[in-house]
Amino acid sequence: MTPLVVAAVVTAAVVHASWNALAHGIKDQVLAFTLVGAGGTLCGAVLACFAPLPAAAAWPPLLVSAALHVVYQLLLMRSFGLGDFGQVYPIARGTAPLVVTVLAAVFVHETPDAWQLAGVAVASAGLVGVALWGIRGAGRRPHWGALAAAVATGLAIAAYTTVDGIGVRAAGSPLGYIAWLMLLEGLAIPAYALITRRGRIVAQLRPVALRGLLGGALSVLAYGLVLWAQTKAPLAPVAALRESSIIAGAAIGALFFKERFGAPRIAASVLMVGGIALMLHGG
Repeated sequence: MTPLVVAAVVTAAVVHASWNALAHGIKDQVLAFTLVGAGGTLCGAVLACFAPLPAAAAWPPLLVSAALHVVYQLLLMRSFGLGDFGQVYPIARGTAPLVVTVLAAVFVHETPDAWQLAGVAVASAGLVGVALWGIRGAGRRPHWGALAAAVATGLAIAAYTTVDGIGVRAAGSPLGYIAWLMLLEGLAIPAYALITRRGRIVAQLRPVALRGLLGGALSVLAYGLVLWAQTKAPLAPVAALRESSIIAGAAIGALFFKERFGAPRIAASVLMVGGIALMLHGG
């Protein structure tokens, strides 16, 4: 976990929280993810023209990952449709790091050293703190369907993170891998919207098109940085550091959605920074 890797993943975290906030800000989640998918596909097509084709060994995980990303998008849409941004986003993101730690140990044979493991644990404690405060701070009883969808989203994140860690290392080109991943998974939601809404879709998309397409471009940038980091560092610390997007998401919720940030979130942010320091020491 060099400073350059840390900087790339933290940048990815902020960008990721930003595109999720853009998507959440569009009331109709099918429209939001149609535009995010379309924006991602356009970026993927441009990148594919310049990036090397992924190596043959990368294609099986690439195909599996594309399917997992579609499942993730459907679950995230469901979460955003049922719950507040400050509730579901921290839970969806906070579920992943410890699960990735286990999956990476089992399938990639990456066992973090004591410092990295301590960093993942401390950072995860901060993430859980933000998630619990999101539930408590909503001012009403939690929506259990939204929470269940958020946890399922987190498990999907852990699954595709591990698969992509394997795939991008075999690809020989992180840029080529992200390009083809966007091409393979980006059109699923737009195709669904075209089939189900037919003639209405263009008129519905027009008012939110710029915001949604920007979200798609940001999603490519965010995940491209993460994939590059996965070729330079173990999966578990990268996954934990990536979920500092929860802190960025909490700040966005406070600034733009009028949700409380509060002392518990500040404490959680301190834990997150402490976890990063431990992971750097271990790296």
